[in-house]
Amino acid sequence: MGRGWKGVLLSLFLLTSMLPCSPSLEYQDIKTLEDDIIVGWSGTSNLNLAFSNGPVQDESITGTHTLTFSIGGTGTIESLLIEISNDTTSWDEVYNLTETPWMYPFDSTSYDNGSYVLRASAWDSDTESFATTTSDSFNISNQVPLITIFTALNPDAGNGTSSTDRAWFNIAQQDTISFRWGASDDDLKQATLANVPGPGSPSTDGPSSLNYGWDWASGNLSEGIWSPRLTVQDHSGLSATATLFIGIDRTGPSMGSVTVGDGSTWHQSGNVTISGLFSTADDGQGSGISQVQYMLPGTSTWETTTNDSLTLDLNEGVHEVTVRGIDLVGNTGDNATVTIRIDGTAPIGLGWTVDELTTSRIGAANISFAAEDLGSGMDNISSYIQYGFDSNGVGETPDLSGRWLSMNLNGLEGQIGLSSWATKSRQHIMLRAVLQDDAGNTYTTAASSFQILPGLDLQWNSTLTNLDRLVVRPGEQTGNITISSVLESNQDYGGSVIVRLESAPADRSSTVDWTVMETRNLPAGTLSDSHENITWSFTVPRSGQFDLRLVIDFANVIDEYDEGNNNNYLVVTGASMNDPGLVPSFAPSIALILLTGFAISYAQRKTRD
Repeated sequence: MGRGWKGVLLSLFLLTSMLPCSPSLEYQDIKTLEDDIIVGWSGTSNLNLAFSNGPVQDESITGTHTLTFSIGGTGTIESLLIEISNDTTSWDEVYNLTETPWMYPFDSTSYDNGSYVLRASAWDSDTESFATTTSDSFNISNQVPLITIFTALNPDAGNGTSSTDRAWFNIAQQDTISFRWGASDDDLKQATLANVPGPGSPSTDGPSSLNYGWDWASGNLSEGIWSPRLTVQDHSGLSATATLFIGIDRTGPSMGSVTVGDGSTWHQSGNVTISGLFSTADDGQGSGISQVQYMLPGTSTWETTTNDSLTLDLNEGVHEVTVRGIDLVGNTGDNATVTIRIDGTAPIGLGWTVDELTTSRIGAANISFAAEDLGSGMDNISSYIQYGFDSNGVGETPDLSGRWLSMNLNGLEGQIGLSSWATKSRQHIMLRAVLQDDAGNTYTTAASSFQILPGLDLQWNSTLTNLDRLVVRPGEQTGNITISSVLESNQDYGGSVIVRLESAPADRSSTVDWTVMETRNLPAGTLSDSHENITWSFTVPRSGQFDLRLVIDFANVIDEYDEGNNNNYLVVTGASMNDPGLVPSFAPSIALILLTGFAISYAQRKTRD
């Protein structure tokens, strides 16, 4: 309607508002037609409007109901407004028809079930008024299909109600999965199945007849997981859906990296736990692990566990336990080997290797300890050497250092370095080793001591020290012998040395002491070249044997490496005056004795010949 007509109507309304109401005019409610708001007085339409295919009294409407109208009388319909109410007080627009044909497919499924009335209002442009009609009271009684069952028959595991509880099948590619369904509805039409394994489109159950299921055999039931979807429809156009979760599994699970004990390679105790049997196993997209079987070494029987960990009691040694997984549908996986190494025996110490320790040493001393472990083997990183200084090398704790010191952070070889070894003369280095094997067994050795000796050592050269005669007649005139000796030092020595010649009867008793025959004080520097020749004279006083002793540093003033080699012993014999055939100062030479022996040996061979 144009704005001019609206102005006219508004003017008429203002002019007639003060006059008595005409019985031929009626007040019109506000209506919305073609987005125009009509307010004012109008005449009575000459149209006759009625529902020709509308709901009848107490009729039950389901699904879609086509509304048609019978129109009589005179007038021009520009629009037809269809409304609905469940109390005839408030009305909700259903649809506003603006062109022929004057019919509408009323979808009752858009409304809740209940009692309703429809109203139709046709706008007559000739009289600028409405022709209105209402339907009988009717009932919307839509029933959405209710799926009562949707399942796959005879799964090997699970029931298919969720993705975490699938219905699992251990079947071949050519086998069949039987699906069954059921639903309640007053006008069921058909059901369709989607998302099933295998190629092709799922078939439809209905609408001519309902089998309430499918025996699905695609010929290619491959392994994997699916979520078959059932859609049930009725003749009212209503539908319901349900989802089933299934899986096909023909492959056994694989075992993962099982942890032995704390994960170490070797273990001290034979009571060891292996864990991760379930948590590290993998069944891919399969049904999942149901149990783990294991076989102990030396047996042929499979044991079963449903726990993630397993405790075994084994002897020392290396053991290989065989494990395998079985999934929920009975597939058995490949065998896997779990190696368990048990070593409860501590390492064994073999011995020390220590550089010579003297006060003359410059630089560090190398020290090492040998050990072995026949089980897990030595842990040379965790093993280490401890040391300390001790006054006498006795006890288990160094008394000079007061505690054990670590030679290195780790390892069984290293060095002990001192700024000066000269100050440690006669002290002892005490050593002990803390041993550990790869299984964690430890052993601490008993303390061993190594004395730090003086670097200087004086000794007689035994080869170059001898007598000029072994047997002489006693006396001042006949009993004189000469002793040639060589005094040596292992290093150049600049100090003085006292040496002396002592004698004693060979047949003496323990109460008879040595007699000092001669003492010589060699001045400082005598051994600066580490060598000194000394000649001694001795007179045999009487017949019999006499022991002679050359002594170095009899008072032990000089600190030496070896005090035990400071004496050199010789023997001389004084011949009896009554022995016939002896002449003064005569003694058989060694050469003559050797020649006599050769002659006797030659004569004996001739005799045998």
